[in-house]
Amino acid sequence: MGSLFAITAKPLDTLKLSDSAANQPQKVLSPGSTTAASTISFLPYFMVLVAGVLWGMTFSLARIATEEQAHPLGLAFWQAFGGGLILLLVCLIRRSWPALTMDTLKRSCVIALLGTAVPGTMYFYAASRVPVGVLAITVALVPILTYALSLALRADQFSNRRFLGIAAGFAAIVLLIAPETSLPNPAMAQWVLLALGAAVFYTLENVYVDVYIPKSTDMVVLLMGGLIIAGVILVPLVATLDAFVPITYPLGNPEWAILGMIVVSSVAYVIFLYVIKLFGAVFASVTAYVITVFGVFWGILLFNEQHSFWVWGALILMLLGMSLVKPRQRT
Repeated sequence: MGSLFAITAKPLDTLKLSDSAANQPQKVLSPGSTTAASTISFLPYFMVLVAGVLWGMTFSLARIATEEQAHPLGLAFWQAFGGGLILLLVCLIRRSWPALTMDTLKRSCVIALLGTAVPGTMYFYAASRVPVGVLAITVALVPILTYALSLALRADQFSNRRFLGIAAGFAAIVLLIAPETSLPNPAMAQWVLLALGAAVFYTLENVYVDVYIPKSTDMVVLLMGGLIIAGVILVPLVATLDAFVPITYPLGNPEWAILGMIVVSSVAYVIFLYVIKLFGAVFASVTAYVITVFGVFWGILLFNEQHSFWVWGALILMLLGMSLVKPRQRT
């Protein structure tokens, strides 16, 4: 499972048993036992929950930064390049490096474009013009598109249970927005469409990682390369539009928001990529529902936004959807 989730065990020949103990029947924990099964089945849901909670925070952090006039391209650059530097430090500690091959470069470039440079910029532009809750809701398009595209590419099989799980999650989003379906300003519609376009890029990245990235790939190394490349891609645009956002001391609200986005998004991104490889792109896409619900929650916590019981009903449906979308078994 890579270095983040490794299980070590002593070889049998290193175990020293007394003669009496050796003659006694040994209790062996089978893979199908209750303890082993509960540990394995709990892990994917826990990973999805952590990634969603962290990623849901980025909408509020983006709003804090854009309210202080930080340029969207400058934010996208820092989120990419800053996150790449953090993961580079992790790689130095782990002494793990990407193989210098064309395949590695191609995969990193795809991750950079589909998962960071393009959709990140689109979301940050939308964040300066769309309320946090609306922006978080647009992420719900990702599971629907991921499931459809995975079926089209025969990367996944149709399952009534999983389809119902995704439908329950989608119903949670509808329940969340049904009481107030109209936007505060009709002019925001074009920016909502821009955010939905970003969701399309995230969908393409999900399926690409699931289908074309080998399971043995070190996701930390892959993401480190993708984030740094994304930052390099954005440099000419940042320079041309004079969009660079300096981080100066003492740190103000925009600086703290940028640093928070760098750390939070990097950790969530690594967890998310591992979920794709271990449990499939469709199950990983359920993270979008967690992001949506907790995007609203962080708005309540950080901006004192008030919401009705519809939000809590949506949370219950989202959890039901997660329980129905079983992780795909890999051998």
